[in-house]
Amino acid sequence: MEEFSLQGEVAFVTGGNGGIGRAIALGLARAGAAVAVAARNDTKTGQVCKEIEALGRRSLGLTCDVLNQAAIADCLDQTRQELGAVSILVNNAGVAHGGPPEAISESDWDQVVDTNLKAVFICSQLAYTHFKEHGRGKVINIGSEYSLFGSPFVLPYAASKGGVIQLTKSLAISWASDQIQVNAIIPGWIDTAMTTPVRNSRALYESILARTPAGRFGEPEELAATAVFLASRASDFITGQSIAVDGGYCIA
Repeated sequence: MEEFSLQGEVAFVTGGNGGIGRAIALGLARAGAAVAVAARNDTKTGQVCKEIEALGRRSLGLTCDVLNQAAIADCLDQTRQELGAVSILVNNAGVAHGGPPEAISESDWDQVVDTNLKAVFICSQLAYTHFKEHGRGKVINIGSEYSLFGSPFVLPYAASKGGVIQLTKSLAISWASDQIQVNAIIPGWIDTAMTTPVRNSRALYESILARTPAGRFGEPEELAATAVFLASRASDFITGQSIAVDGGYCIA
């Protein structure tokens, strides 16, 4: 199982202090990686770092707003100094705004697209020098079912997550010769704070369960193993791919 080990690797996880990001950060740590958790809530970040250290791994908590390019660069530099050059980047930070298209403000559009798409590119671009220093690298982008389907209510979110898939393919082609693999995970309906309003809407919740062959929402931890695989040497010949972890929702 050596191909799946992350011993000696350094992971940088944006939005890594809750939900899917936290689950992935802990999964990478269990596989052997040192993990930098970059997020905005210092209290939550500190708690996750304690969990990582309880696993016997090194961690680093970083205050980071992915809309601030200088802050991202500084956080990556701090990670290099404390843990070593980043070899695994997980672009997980994301936001969503709802409403009919005709009512979406420019500021809401910009916040969603800049956070969910532009920041993925900036983080990847800035991590590139780390990957070159390390001799190889892994980028794992977090998409959405709305990467595949349109939405009348979260249009900026759907547009941004669709863009993430195309960005994943383009970076994969660009960096393949540098031994850098770029892939995406498409979470299905996962039990997180972001999906709480959906679970509280009985009709919507039941319609989702009816469409999902597995008949339930997923747990954040169920994405961790896929992230470990994509972060490991076992996936060295896999790039530009989007893997749905959704209980069959996107094929039903």
